[in-house]
Amino acid sequence: MDLSLESILEGQLLLVDKPLEWTSFQVVNKLRWALRKKFKLKKLKVGHAGTLDPLATGLLLICTGKMTKKISEIQALEKVYTGTITLGATTPSFDLETPFDNHFPIDHITNEQLHQTTKLFTGVIEQYPPLFSAIKKEGKRLYEYARKGESIKIESRKIIINRFDLTQIKLPKVSFYVSCSKGTYIRSLANDYGKALQSGSHLSELRRTGIGQYNVDNALTPKQIIERLNGISP
Repeated sequence: MDLSLESILEGQLLLVDKPLEWTSFQVVNKLRWALRKKFKLKKLKVGHAGTLDPLATGLLLICTGKMTKKISEIQALEKVYTGTITLGATTPSFDLETPFDNHFPIDHITNEQLHQTTKLFTGVIEQYPPLFSAIKKEGKRLYEYARKGESIKIESRKIIINRFDLTQIKLPKVSFYVSCSKGTYIRSLANDYGKALQSGSHLSELRRTGIGQYNVDNALTPKQIIERLNGISP
């Protein structure tokens, strides 16, 4: 990762391992501030190529300088996730950001059903985004309606899930591997999966491990990037 002034201004793609509970914007702001301070810049273009929810960890691609012009191109790349779905309870946000709102039986669910049901969610599918999301509708973000308890009609979107594999089953938790297209909400997938099993479920853990050819194994945390940056002579 080249953190020299020339590279940052010309356009650099920073592979960041986003910590738990950080928003994607917090990562962008933290790194923009650190870069501007280090090189005494009045302004610097910095943006991310694909949001991660606060309760998700993993790969976040940060673009600087002229590389920000390629954000749309990078956002279109396939995403890879690992995580855990917990069966037997749902939440309004489809993850642990909000408290449980309903509980469901899971005694009827077999391992075979768990594996077979993943096939319903592979290929081109129609998916409804969560109400707790940043998608805009009539000038407001959906989560603004959700937090006020207002109802709003949400349109489904075509997405592609190339792989949805279960890697471990320890009910009520199932671990998974998913590779999918831009615009896929893993929270919605977790919620829909529970419904298809005649139960309910929520996303209890999520990590993005890949975006196109980029892998989280080659990423650094914001703290590590700033430490490396501070070790460079101005």
